[in-house]
Amino acid sequence: MTRFKNQAKQNFLASIPTCSIEHPSDSLSARCKFNFSYFEHQAAGQDFSQWSKEQLVAFMQKLKEFTRESLDYWTRQPVGKTGSVLSLYGGFPARSEFVHPKHVPHEACWARFRLDWSSRLCGFVIPKAYACKQHNGYAFCANTFYVVFLDDHHKFYLSKDRGY
Repeated sequence: MTRFKNQAKQNFLASIPTCSIEHPSDSLSARCKFNFSYFEHQAAGQDFSQWSKEQLVAFMQKLKEFTRESLDYWTRQPVGKTGSVLSLYGGFPARSEFVHPKHVPHEACWARFRLDWSSRLCGFVIPKAYACKQHNGYAFCANTFYVVFLDDHHKFYLSKDRGY
């Protein structure tokens, strides 16, 4: 009976994706996103060109890892003694070597991702009150992290206990 099988047809049918964004187990809608349109280089931070190839590769691996979960998930993941992978600060830190960029909305909820022991990805999220709210034909997304600064030396949020 095998001589009547169409191998090309079977291979084609096997190559068609069977997963669906509508399937109950699909997590696409929960996965966080990163937006770099607000990125700004300041003296306290770095530009991508200042990071080594190894740092950039590690950074991309972290982004890949982060985008597997929601922002809420990362706020609950402990790191260090008392911190979390993603910390939400609310307003711009009072003690910072960075300056609040004029192009960042005043409603922004400032936050940072911890990349390693000293490196941080600083930016903001949309406050939950704006989630799904329509504006200019599009909905605000509270599961997007807007990257503003690369902070390789922990200068965004200067903590008193570290002597900064």
